Amino acid sequence: MHDQNRAVYVISVAAELAGVHPQTLRIYERKGLVAPARTGGGSRRYSRSDIDQLLRIQELTNEGLNLLGVQRVLQLENDLANARAELETQRQESLRKIEALRQEAEGHLRAQRRDLVPLRQEVVLYRDVRPGSTRRG
Repeated sequence: MHDQNRAVYVISVAAELAGVHPQTLRIYERKGLVAPARTGGGSRRYSRSDIDQLLRIQELTNEGLNLLGVQRVLQLENDLANARAELETQRQESLRKIEALRQEAEGHLRAQRRDLVPLRQEVVLYRDVRPGSTRRG
């Protein structure tokens, strides 16, 4: 499986994959829309994630957004993804806590059942002991 974040594409290949001119990629970088890795010599290297980001930028600009609008949309999408991840983390933690409480409650219930003493029932015949009553028995 190819690592999505491994920066392997030079600027000309990244531009071709994204369907834009290399100069456009330099503009996007200056505007903070994409942040390619740099080699020791300073050359840009783009990852598959960067290419996906470039395609998203192209999609938004083709819909009529300017680069400031694209930047805002990308930030909102990132914020939403982070909020969803946090919500999922909290949901998982809540489920763990609920399960722990359920197990604790079951333990208490088992302990209470062990403490119960069986009731021994005997049959008692009723006798009417009032004066003048007929005694049966």
